[in-house]
Amino acid sequence: MKIAVMGAGAVGCYYGAMLARAGHDVTLIGRPNHVEAMNRDGLLLDFGTSQEYVAVTAASDAAAIAGAELVLFCVKSTDTQSAGEQIKPFISKDTIVLSLQNGVDNAERLSAVLEQPVIPVVVYVATSMGGAGHVKHHGRGELVIGPSDQSQVVADTLRPAGIPIEISENAPGALWAKMILNCAYNALSAITQLPYGKLVEGEGVGDVMRNAVEECLAVARKDGVTVPDHVWEAIEKIAQTMPTQFSSTAQDLARGKPSEIDYLNGYIVRKGAELGIPTPTNLALFALTKLQESKAS
Repeated sequence: MKIAVMGAGAVGCYYGAMLARAGHDVTLIGRPNHVEAMNRDGLLLDFGTSQEYVAVTAASDAAAIAGAELVLFCVKSTDTQSAGEQIKPFISKDTIVLSLQNGVDNAERLSAVLEQPVIPVVVYVATSMGGAGHVKHHGRGELVIGPSDQSQVVADTLRPAGIPIEISENAPGALWAKMILNCAYNALSAITQLPYGKLVEGEGVGDVMRNAVEECLAVARKDGVTVPDHVWEAIEKIAQTMPTQFSSTAQDLARGKPSEIDYLNGYIVRKGAELGIPTPTNLALFALTKLQESKAS
């Protein structure tokens, strides 16, 4: 299959590499320094214990998406609208578009820009960029997607590439579960610049995380979303399965880049205010992260 990845960051490069090494024709759209490295050497897929260069096509211009049958949309939530407008002229109504993004409303926002359906995808993978054209995999890699006429095609394409994927009838609940996980970890990891394993050892950190999670669940219930059971157990498991992972928010701040905090804890604060649900812990995490963001930039 001809596949394009819009947003060749850590997530986009990992899944693009997995699909390319399975034999698909993969084009990655990213920043010039990454594009130059990938076109020159290939995409370095680093599992820690092993490394390999994967042949891909890379470009900085969204026009390179033309002809793709499947698009993995992996840009930051802050860039959803602008990146959507860039790819719109180069996709057809038959193009399958997946939103592999944090937050709960990106697929809806992107669908409005493209004027066609977008399948929401929940991503559970620990990755980071080790340099230009170098993606590092730290753990996991499974995806959860919503049901659609195209979901089975997507699953049949990704599974043989070593990408576990589940089609869930409760896609909104799965998206919220992932966002709640992000609300528990991302801001704290960003503020402290600590990986998950070290972070949870901090005094009082568990209580802060639990308070943030309870606020998120209260907002979700009031909004009519059914979040899967055992959310807290899943959150605790993250520190065990991804102990060395820094949150994407922490990685953004370390590079002096804008984060997605407005679409994580910030979203909970805004939605809570709209629904009349107090969210003081999420507000504190949001405000402190915004201060760190302004300091970093």
